[in-house]
Formats: sequence, structure tokens, C-alpha cells
Amino acid sequence: MSKALLLSTDLFFASRIKSAAVEAGYEMSMGKSIEKVTLKEGLQVVIVDLSTTGSTVEAIAQHVREQAPSARLVAFGPHVQTGRLAAAREAGFDVVLTRGQLDHGLGQLFSEA
Repeated sequence: MSKALLLSTDLFFASRIKSAAVEAGYEMSMGKSIEKVTLKEGLQVVIVDLSTTGSTVEAIAQHVREQAPSARLVAFGPHVQTGRLAAAREAGFDVVLTRGQLDHGLGQLFSEA
């Protein structure tokens, strides 16, 4: 089974992401920060909520690249937080989306992994 990790404290939006993941055949785990989760073998997607994570995007990208180098890094956040979105791009995230873009593209998010 494919595996995905979501770093977020937004339980409402997290449930929507988890539903899309399960529908696409993924096993979804969740955490609040990258330092407090174990990256499972075979992890294919790491999704980071930029508005709620306690870690820097640079620390997240580095940790994932070291522990699960083939995992696809996806960041999302409010469209008004342009600095955080830009920081995720600069840190090497594969996909950076606004919350609205992610919400509208949930079905495709896991099919592209």
C-alpha cells in the first residue's frame, strides 16, 4: 500500500486530505512536526500545511530528503502567506499550492505521486 504523511494541526482540512488519500489507495499518517514522526519505509508523499507546522520548511525538506529521498514533497498554505509559499519553493518542495488550489485538486494530488 502507498504511504503518505500529513503535517498539520488543522483537523477539519486534514480529514478532507485523508479521505482523498484513502480513496486513492494510500495509508495516511499525521503529525504536527517532522521531528515528532517516524518516516515509514515506502513513504511516497509528504504534505505540509505551512500555516500550522512548527518546523521550518528548510528543516522539513532536509529531513524528508535524508530519510525518504524518493518522497514527493507538497506544501500548501493560505494565498496571503506568499513568503511561506516562496520559502517552500526555495527549500525544494516538489509542489507548492495555495489552500484553495489544494482543495480543488485533492483528487489529482495522489494520482500524480
